[in-house]
Order: sequence, then C-alpha cells, then structure tokens
Amino acid sequence: MPIICPLPDLSKDVITLGHGGGGLLTHQLLHNGVFAELTNPYLDQQHDGASFELYGRTAFSTDSYVVDPLFFPGGDIGELAVNGTVNDLAMCGAMARYLSLSFIIEEGLSIAELQRVIQSIRRAATLAHVQIVTGDTKVVQRGKGDKLFINTSGIGSIHPRAEIHHRRIRPGDRLVLSGRLAAHGTAILSVRKGLEFETAVCSDTVALGATVSKLLDKWGTHIKFMRDPTRGGLASVLNEIAELTAYGYFIRQDSIPIDDQVEGACEMLGLDPLYVANEGIFLAVVDKEIAEEFAAMLQAESTGRHAAIIGEVGEEYRGKVVLRSRVGGRRIVGYLPGEQLPRIC
Repeated sequence: MPIICPLPDLSKDVITLGHGGGGLLTHQLLHNGVFAELTNPYLDQQHDGASFELYGRTAFSTDSYVVDPLFFPGGDIGELAVNGTVNDLAMCGAMARYLSLSFIIEEGLSIAELQRVIQSIRRAATLAHVQIVTGDTKVVQRGKGDKLFINTSGIGSIHPRAEIHHRRIRPGDRLVLSGRLAAHGTAILSVRKGLEFETAVCSDTVALGATVSKLLDKWGTHIKFMRDPTRGGLASVLNEIAELTAYGYFIRQDSIPIDDQVEGACEMLGLDPLYVANEGIFLAVVDKEIAEEFAAMLQAESTGRHAAIIGEVGEEYRGKVVLRSRVGGRRIVGYLPGEQLPRIC
C-alpha cells in the first residue's frame, strides 16, 4: 500500500529552507498553495513545462516583480505580477493566453502571506482570462532576498489588425494617455512613509488586454505604437520613443490627467509625476484623424475613464521631449538622472 503524506494546514507556519528542498515540505507547499489555488488542465499535469497550441503571430514577454511592501493600497505583488505581463503583451497588440509563474521566497516569509499572494494571482488571472500553466519555486536564506520576488513570463496571440512598431510613427501623430498619471508610485510611497490623505491614494494596477483588443478591433493600423509607463514613468517612455524615431515629442502639462491628491503628494515629496511609476495606464501614438474618437472610446471603458490627448509628434527638437507648462513656458524633459522611487514594480 502506498504511503500517503498528509497535507496539513500551513497557514500558521513560515517558509523555511526545507520548503525549497524538493521534499515533503515542498510537496505540501505546492499542493496546499499553488496547485490548489491555480488549478487548470495544464498546471494540473505538474510537468516541468506546458504543451499547448497557438496560431498566427505570437507575442512573448517576461518581467520580474520586487515591490516593497508586498501589499499596498489598490493591490499587491501577486496582482501586479499578472497584470504587468498581461499589459506588456497588450502593448504588443496581443491578448495574453498563458503565463509562467516563478517565486523566489526568502526564508521566514509567513505561509499565510504567500497564500494571500497566490489567491490574488488567481483572481487577477481569472479577470484577465489568462491561464498559469507552469512555474518554479525557490527559497533563499534569510537576508539573501527581500520576502518575495516573482517572475512571470507570458505568451499571447497578436491581434490580426495590430501593427505596433515605432517605425510607423510620423509627425502629426497624436499622443493619447489612457488614464491618470503617477497613482501607483504614489500609493507605494504613501505606505512606506506613513502618509495619510483625505481619501485613499490607490495603485492603478489593472489588466489592459481586453481594452486594447477592443481598440484594435475598431482602429487597427491607425494605432501606431503603445507602451505602458511603468518604471521611469511617462517621461522615460517618451524619451525612449524620441530616441528610436528621431522626432520631437510635445506634451502639454494642462492636458495630462492626474488626480489632485497625487499631484499634491508629489509636490510635497519633491517628486515629478512625469517620472513616477504607473501600472494600469498606457501611452498610445495614433493617427491624428482618429485621436479624438480614440480617446472618447477609451473614456467609455472602465480602464480608460480619464483618457486624454496629451500632445503630438513633430519635426522640431528631434530626439527630444518638450513640455509646455501651464503658464506657457517650454522645457526639455530628459531621462531621470538617478533613482527617484525604488522597488515599485
């Protein structure tokens, strides 16, 4: 008769090096946590990889998440890990279908916290209509990590009407931002510094795949380029595109959507919102003829209620980003020279 190892409730325990050793503790951790929460026909095979079929053009992306704290207003590292990779694929014009999920766990993390993260991953994956099909778990010694690091890789099918590439950008194209700036980074910082506001400042983390798919259904190749302004914020994304295309990118401060409390918090802390991280918005470069309708369509979506046309592409100031301030002045917006806000994604 085979020996069946019991799988006790581990909610009161903490992660030990034994949980990464491949033995009984690893077996208990995976079965009580990962497999129980994230069950699907691919993952249930418990193989070293996943086999599936894809048709047509395919996008692939990977990212790692090291946010501190693990739980913050509006989200947590688990939700962030799913939405971040789903959104990276969306910026390629693809709907995410499958994700891998890998944990690097520091010895001493409570299993209750880990279970809470895994449950958040399950909810986020369900909302994004994506399946987690393979993964890995490693445990490192206390002091060799920082509670929990997550890596997700994703694969998805590119929309048949998508032609997303910086080479398609031309002078006259309009810049559309899908939502309010700097919410995520400000929410993280508010927790670290113990700041309190009249109303809660929450992360904007959300999956954007379904919204982008609808936009591509309607506008197709009129959408030239998309990018989500995560680390480094909007300023970094615009500088990257400006270098790649050698055009000038002109933005208007009074057109950039930002919550009053977020802007006030950034001013108090000496932060420029243009460089603060975001997790649930994207920048799109579109034909000028469709820009207003494109923004209006975004505004009708829950993920784009505050969308706005914030600027345009031009032939002056090639390779530069130029901000027109609320008082009418102009200044060059470059890359952030140092580190403004560590551990935000």
